[in-house]
Amino acid sequence: MKIFTLVVLLSTALFANPSYGHGSSGKSQEQNERSIVFPNTEKHLTLVTDLHTHSVFSDGHVWPKIRVGEALRDGLNGLAITEHLEYQPHRADILHPDRNRAIQQASEAAKDSNLLIIPGSEITRDMPAGHINAIFIKDANKLINVTTPPKDDGDVAGFYMAAKEWPAQKAVEAAAQQGAFIFWNHPYWARQTPDGIARITEFHESNAKNDMLHGIEIANGNTYSEEAFAIALEHNLALIGVSDVHDLIDWDYKPEQGGHRPVTLVLANEISLDGIKEALFDQRTIVWFKNLLIGRPQHLTELLRACISVSHLEYLNGTSIAKITITNSSDAHFKMNNQSDLTFMETGDLIELPPHSETTISVKLEKKAKQITLPFQILNTLVSPKQHAVISLEARVKS
Repeated sequence: MKIFTLVVLLSTALFANPSYGHGSSGKSQEQNERSIVFPNTEKHLTLVTDLHTHSVFSDGHVWPKIRVGEALRDGLNGLAITEHLEYQPHRADILHPDRNRAIQQASEAAKDSNLLIIPGSEITRDMPAGHINAIFIKDANKLINVTTPPKDDGDVAGFYMAAKEWPAQKAVEAAAQQGAFIFWNHPYWARQTPDGIARITEFHESNAKNDMLHGIEIANGNTYSEEAFAIALEHNLALIGVSDVHDLIDWDYKPEQGGHRPVTLVLANEISLDGIKEALFDQRTIVWFKNLLIGRPQHLTELLRACISVSHLEYLNGTSIAKITITNSSDAHFKMNNQSDLTFMETGDLIELPPHSETTISVKLEKKAKQITLPFQILNTLVSPKQHAVISLEARVKS
């Protein structure tokens, strides 16, 4: 396995007063235990978003208000409810000609909170187009065109067949005309890709070249695609991770047991819809999937520098054994493998940093030094499909 080196010098001087997207190194009184917490970086606000969810207004099983409540409990900053435009299995019960209805319902439910509701829809086709999300749209109704709907309002299959007669490319172009951020959903979905291997199609490659495809899901639900990650890097697409939830978040991800939905961490300049949109188009995203952080080197570096800090270097009395405290200010449970020739008193080369905790290590030195640098391979990070990040922790004697 190749190792991609990210040189990150972390010291008390640099990170004595870090700012946090959702509080301090521990979870604040305003947060509950299930809130997803990552600190702000030196340059950006770290916003937690889920850009692909469903409600009863397509094939989900809950009202949009429930999606809002879940998002608030999970500490999200941004939520997109992206209903299938063409696939409407609840048509017999909830016939809604206005495809913006779910967005309106969610916006109403969130109006007294800080949660940002991102307007969006899912363009739903068979391959090679597959499923495509368009977010930051202005009118979902313009992304669907059914000229001959079935006579029976409850005819789900008939409506889908009639809706997909309008070419997927037309729907993508309609979304692009609204300034939408467009991304390819679950390109490795077994129902459309039986071997589970994501492959770029002419449809997606052409749209990416023509600025009508801007991102790709590399994590969806409980699945991750190494091949989709490679496609993102090769074709200059933003990395996206989503829940694609249809049932309850609690059922699918069991937050009461320490689980969490996959999210896209957005490095934004401001907490606003425009701030999220600008960051997505600039590809400043990191995917938080299970206990894995996935991102481009420059973005993952920036986040790791905010998540991990070190204390001053101290020596045990009468020895050259250095004592260093490492602080983890994030939800990630970091697993770090020592890459130096130095050894530790209490452990082998593998060190774990539990979420929101301090871990003290004792480093054996032949003689005292004013500073030491310890490179660690971070095993639960990826900067490319088979490359982990390596950070260097630098500790200095207090002057």
